[in-house]
Amino acid sequence: MRAQRKAIYPGTFDPITNGHIDIVRRATAIFDQVIVAVTTNPAKSPLFTVEERLEMARQALADIDNAVVDRFEGLLVDYARRVGAVAVIRGLRAVSDFEMEFQMALVNRKLYPDLVTVFLMPNEKYTYLNSTVVKEVARFGGNVSCFVPEVVERKLKERFGT
Repeated sequence: MRAQRKAIYPGTFDPITNGHIDIVRRATAIFDQVIVAVTTNPAKSPLFTVEERLEMARQALADIDNAVVDRFEGLLVDYARRVGAVAVIRGLRAVSDFEMEFQMALVNRKLYPDLVTVFLMPNEKYTYLNSTVVKEVARFGGNVSCFVPEVVERKLKERFGT
């Protein structure tokens, strides 16, 4: 019996979008388990707490049997070793994403040579979508229902009072 192939899809997911969910669905078709690893980024000021982001992700991904949601802090490679992951999933929306993602993949490879980075492209209808855009639209009362799952839409309306 072969060992379960686990992959990690790390991010701040502030909030999780339909583009993120599309990447999770693609990754779960390849790996036995995908861990959506919610983290903090000192360079970002999140709208939602880690606990809120975890809960939104859990609800948004509840119908995907081999996706689990977890949190981590520190180096991704240390977390990958701890959970026994063989790969890191990174979404690429456009060529502009590639340079930074490629650099991070090379650093991770240097720190943990057995960890593979897998780049996945979302459905083309999500290539322009990111959490920052979603928050801006929601902040000004725009309709975000086509960008995020219902649980996220509700939380955005609560947060912005729209």
